[in-house]
Amino acid sequence: MDAPMPDPSLYCVKAILILDNDANRLIAKYYDDTYPTAKEQKAFEKNLFSKTHRANAEIIMLEGLTCIYRSNVDLFFYVIGSQSENELILASVLNCLYDAVNTMLRKNVEKRALLDNMDAVFLAVDEICDNGIIMESDASAVVNRVSFRSDDLPLGEQTVASVLQSAKEQIKWSLLK
Repeated sequence: MDAPMPDPSLYCVKAILILDNDANRLIAKYYDDTYPTAKEQKAFEKNLFSKTHRANAEIIMLEGLTCIYRSNVDLFFYVIGSQSENELILASVLNCLYDAVNTMLRKNVEKRALLDNMDAVFLAVDEICDNGIIMESDASAVVNRVSFRSDDLPLGEQTVASVLQSAKEQIKWSLLK
């Protein structure tokens, strides 16, 4: 007898991870309570890395989860979904993340460049996926949203730090006149 199909859900992504070549976490966003503690998350990440760091495949089933991954130089990108999740959907999320990071880092996708632009990469992850729901799968749209200048924002949407920086620059220019 076939098992019943689970009800469709918008919550496709369980986690997005970027690890370095020593299995250290650089970015990790878990969207459900599959691994509720940091200790469990780290153990899962070590296990995932040990299974994928030498493989040439793009997909692995691990601990009842579908894991889509891609590596480049010294970084490993992972998108995790349930075992019944469509692999093509997860792959589109992974491709969007990788392409957005590639564009933001000007094709210099390596650990040092990622660490220097960590804030933009976190924003890209948040633009792609919100609480496990895929929000965007077009890398150019993600890059455009992440990289626009704060000068173009209305005052209500700017951060306090950017408002203070803008005020300092205006005062400086008014004193120099």
